[in-house]
Amino acid sequence: MRTAIGSAQERRTPETARPDGDALPLGLRTVVVLGLASVAGLLAFGWPLVLSPGSGLEHSTDAPLVLAGLLVAVLGVVFVSLSDGGIDVKAVAVLGLLSAVGAVLRPLSAGTAGVELIFVVIVLGGRVFGPGFGFALGSTTVFASALLTGGVGPWMPFQMLAASWVGLGAGLLPRRVRGRREVALLVGYGAVAALAFGMAMNLSFWPFQLGTGTSLSFVPGAALGTNLHRFVLYSAATSLGWDLGRAITTGVGLALVGGPVLAALRRTSARAAFGAGARRAPR
Repeated sequence: MRTAIGSAQERRTPETARPDGDALPLGLRTVVVLGLASVAGLLAFGWPLVLSPGSGLEHSTDAPLVLAGLLVAVLGVVFVSLSDGGIDVKAVAVLGLLSAVGAVLRPLSAGTAGVELIFVVIVLGGRVFGPGFGFALGSTTVFASALLTGGVGPWMPFQMLAASWVGLGAGLLPRRVRGRREVALLVGYGAVAALAFGMAMNLSFWPFQLGTGTSLSFVPGAALGTNLHRFVLYSAATSLGWDLGRAITTGVGLALVGGPVLAALRRTSARAAFGAGARRAPR
């Protein structure tokens, strides 16, 4: 009996024998920092729908503030985890490597029909290494790719935060789902998240792009339902094709490489013992 049990345990692969280890574990202070960063981000994206007219907010002034706040939030996540003893140089090295891969893929893939592969890296990294790592990976990947392509501008902080949410959500998906069901889960999540990313980016500059006087324009002080209806029409008319292209590309990319990349990242996680480090860390 014991021999049979031992043999069965030996036949289990590392992916099924142990859960994923969080490279950047979520202690209480980390959760607070992530929560505050997300609340600030929601306000930055959605303020036109909730603030009264005449607020005087313009992208020329709020985008640098959002960028500064976002960078502080990401650094806060890292330093809080460092103080908790939950991240080490190996985790920083993996974060840098995956950020570099995403930064290289972005200029190679972005372009016709919304083809975009950056979210494949962010989703898989967040899935294996945890929500805190996924949040940081989203921001650092967009930041690195912006520096590489000269894409620094008032839109960059919004892209960074939206990509961070994509990585965070991937890390929060159910951990016990594995195999083909896991890949299918990631395909569905990645496609929806990529589509939501485009909608969020539309919302970040929609009030300032069309001016006033059109059926698609933002109306200061109008009811929430009215502006939401106008925003949906605006998104459908201007960027739906690009957003669907991004969603399809992300889903197809995850379907094609999700299985082998997950296995490779989990081997890296097992050798680095992120999970063991997280369990030893004080919470």
